[in-house]
Amino acid sequence: MNNMMERLETIARRYEELNEILMDPSIANDVHKMTEASKEQATLENAYQLYQEYKKVLDGIEEAKELMKEKDPEIKEMAELELSELEAKKPQIEEKLHLELIPKDPNDNKNVIVEIRGAAGGDEGNIFAGDLYRMYVKYAESQGWKIEVLEAQDSEAGGYSLISFMIKGEGVYSKLKFESGSHRVQRVPKTETQGRVHTSTATVLVMPEAEEVDFELNPADLRIDTYRASGAGGQHINKTDSAVRITHIPTGVVTTSQDGRSQHDNKDKAMRAMRTKLYEMKLREQEEAIDSERRSKIGTGDRSEKIRTYNYPQNRVTDHRIGLTIQQLDRIMEGKLDDIIEALINEDQRLKLLGEEQ
Repeated sequence: MNNMMERLETIARRYEELNEILMDPSIANDVHKMTEASKEQATLENAYQLYQEYKKVLDGIEEAKELMKEKDPEIKEMAELELSELEAKKPQIEEKLHLELIPKDPNDNKNVIVEIRGAAGGDEGNIFAGDLYRMYVKYAESQGWKIEVLEAQDSEAGGYSLISFMIKGEGVYSKLKFESGSHRVQRVPKTETQGRVHTSTATVLVMPEAEEVDFELNPADLRIDTYRASGAGGQHINKTDSAVRITHIPTGVVTTSQDGRSQHDNKDKAMRAMRTKLYEMKLREQEEAIDSERRSKIGTGDRSEKIRTYNYPQNRVTDHRIGLTIQQLDRIMEGKLDDIIEALINEDQRLKLLGEEQ
């Protein structure tokens, strides 16, 4: 408990310090500093307000105990009532405070770039990649988020061998960060004449969008090529070199965009994707440097890790990391992902609390 109070005191001091920084007229000229201070204060807001409420409850309990020493029976009765109410409220606030003190992921409020690739199973893997894309689009719509396609490589049989897209909105990464990994589908493909169930996979990678302040790109490290866009997009798009490919020479990372309205638009999209991919690599390196016992993570976020199975004959979805099975595959594929996502977030919080207590 003492440790919790010390941490809350530190948060309160920092919150009030940031308040002074933001009220200083000189900061108005420094947009970067003002943005950083505002963001940091927003992350401390809930803990700060809960701590103020908690201190009032603790003070109230002490006052009620003092009043119970009074001889007046009416005052004693009122004090007893007040004490019992406050003592019931105290553990409720403590539970909320414990959750608030779990270390926050600084990327939780970021937009994301998602890459889905058809993997094992050939055409069926690509078709499933298209089904997953549709599932995430439906979920994003239910959350009021916006989708912007960055790159799409259509598959002849349907779906995509690769589709890369950005999802913009509030707290996108906090809800989608556990979707990275290998998604397995079990169903009878349309091309199967014997009615046998086949197993195919598609991989998903969810990356927090990197802002310029997160990752600075050195223009000398980039090679930018333009080429003629292929596929749908109107006649004009095929007559101009509007598609853009960017290569980061030191790492060999490549991003492309051809679905934008112009070469400038495609370059902007490819640049955002490049910054995000390199930022994600940097985050991975940082995480690997942290002691694995202290990581308390659901899975590794690696593309090769099998995270979920979608069984069509039995209308069943199983998330292997938390042993969750839902017999409503049809609803899940329509973007009703809340039950799975909430269960993953709750398990992540539980693991982090255990990590904090150990």
